Amino acid sequence: MQASDVLLEGYGRLPALVGAAVEGLDGGALVVRPGGTGNSIAWLVWHLTRVQDNHFAEAFGEDELWLRDGWAERWGLPLDPLDTGYGHSSEKVDAVGVESSLQLIEYFNAVHSRSLILIRSVKDEDLERVVDDNWDPPVTLLVRLVSVLDDCVQHAGQAAYVRGILAETEG
Repeated sequence: MQASDVLLEGYGRLPALVGAAVEGLDGGALVVRPGGTGNSIAWLVWHLTRVQDNHFAEAFGEDELWLRDGWAERWGLPLDPLDTGYGHSSEKVDAVGVESSLQLIEYFNAVHSRSLILIRSVKDEDLERVVDDNWDPPVTLLVRLVSVLDDCVQHAGQAAYVRGILAETEG
């Protein structure tokens, strides 16, 4: 077994997590912010997908799908197209709106598919390559891939929690 097999197993769990959080919800439900200030499902899933898109593009020398494939234009968010959601103010969280769960799923699936292709190309020796020397210690490909996976799982779990809150208030 290679390290990429472990990464593929971890990343392979994300579609079910994201799908369970968003499927069947309309745009109105997806932008509800618990307590008026919590992150919405739409923001959480958009953010986890933007981070994955951005970090994989940077680590593998690729273009972000958000920009290259026109997702930024199609979504038309009033945000800088390079924005991934990091450090967002409440106003910027509000700015991430969607029409449906399909909008989130389509972008997530595109990014996720590309991520799996890139992970399959990784050899164990590649994982030691430094991909970001702005940190001390510098970030290796392994650390970046595990960090992105951790971030995605956390945000997908938060989105599922928000969905549970919505179900309680509607039920």
